[in-house]
Amino acid sequence: MEEEGEPVVNISDVEQFHQESPSENGVMLVVNHSNIQPPFSVVLATLLYCAEFVCAAVLCNMYHKSDDDTWMGLTITFMLVPAVLTQLALTFIHRDLGRDRPLVLFLHLLLLGPLIRCFEALMVYFKAGKKEEPYVTISRKIKLKKDQGTPMEWEIGHSERKLATHRNAFKRTAVIQAFLGSTPQLTLQLYATIQEKYLLPIRMTLMIICLISVTYGALVCSVLAINIRYDDYKVRLRPAAYLCMILWRVLEIATRVTSLVLFSTALTYWVIPVGLGNLLFFFLLPWVEFWARRASLPDNVEKNFSKLGTTVVLSLVTFLYACINIFCWSAVQLDLGHRDLIEKKQRWGRLAAYYGGRFLENGALITLWYFHKSDFYEYVCAPLLVAQLLICYSLAVLFMLLFYQFCHPCRRLFRHNVHDCLACVCCCICCRRGGGREGQGQPNSYSTTATMVLVPLEPPELQPPDLTSLLVERETAIIEDIMEAA
Repeated sequence: MEEEGEPVVNISDVEQFHQESPSENGVMLVVNHSNIQPPFSVVLATLLYCAEFVCAAVLCNMYHKSDDDTWMGLTITFMLVPAVLTQLALTFIHRDLGRDRPLVLFLHLLLLGPLIRCFEALMVYFKAGKKEEPYVTISRKIKLKKDQGTPMEWEIGHSERKLATHRNAFKRTAVIQAFLGSTPQLTLQLYATIQEKYLLPIRMTLMIICLISVTYGALVCSVLAINIRYDDYKVRLRPAAYLCMILWRVLEIATRVTSLVLFSTALTYWVIPVGLGNLLFFFLLPWVEFWARRASLPDNVEKNFSKLGTTVVLSLVTFLYACINIFCWSAVQLDLGHRDLIEKKQRWGRLAAYYGGRFLENGALITLWYFHKSDFYEYVCAPLLVAQLLICYSLAVLFMLLFYQFCHPCRRLFRHNVHDCLACVCCCICCRRGGGREGQGQPNSYSTTATMVLVPLEPPELQPPDLTSLLVERETAIIEDIMEAA
């Protein structure tokens, strides 16, 4: 594809693309169909699904032999419900109901759908590149490099398109498996361990697998939010970004689950209103915003759906969104009136309100546990445990701030970064304490990260900046966002 006035550079090899410099105001066209990335996400999601299912089945057998019917029933429930929902999600995304594929549907009935889907994805990957295939469509993205945006176009072949469908399907099923199965399973097994006062090796294995599954589901949510918000840009996360996100999510989820379990061991029945209150709040929040905006239901969820069917699907999506937010920050904000169902604007105020409120809630739950704990914890240093949980959650918030400040792949597009917000908040507090004395301006930000508004279309030397107006607009925007968050 070639637009008028824009030269196109054809590149037959991705490695050659990294070596050549883009032409001025040009579009680079990548014409390589053989360099397809392996479906690692598909294999990882399948392995987690199988490992959790097998460990839960073995643990249920042990509960049956020891006549622990309550633990066995709950374990089976948290094992089968996400497995069935995973089969339905895969069937719905691949649209197999209207196709003649009896073997695939039969394997889905046996809860083996992820295995056959993973096998199909691997077959597509190993067959790709052996023969030249025409491209299906062209994807145009902007690659950010050294504060400059380079328009690029990729020819998407049939194999790459099929693998993209498999990846998208497994990413969504990984979220379903993580927050509708793994988080309840992890909470249940930790509670059973404390109540029974001994640790089974298979139970410990299941808890570790569940924690890995939940962490992976949270990472998928974060990356999905970035891809949707910055759909026009080529997003590529570096290892440092993944490390920051993993530490952030592991500490956040582990602290949250431990706080809920400790509280439930001391005040068993009071954990029900706490959980239901969280679920109802996050379930109703998107609908309240939808009604407040007087928006209409999107018509692209499924062409054959009526308004009732669209409402049911949106309710299920909202329920999943609420389950995610009970245990960790979902990273996506639902907009039920938008065609993508996700709001592309980053609401920093809501992010701060979530983590501030969650920190207070976790602190309150741990404090109530401390004053109502049983004799089982007499050999445990309870004050140290409380301090460790609060410190771990604070570290999770710290790694989140580090990610947005230094490791976010599109941080150059932020209107202002974390450092600017904190500096502006501190400056406002100092001004209020000083009585608003004149002659004391706000300190200049020394951060050079994530301060671009947009990448200019013309070269920077042809656009002399008005520094005064840029500073005024930037400070005004920061103050407006802080006031909106307050």
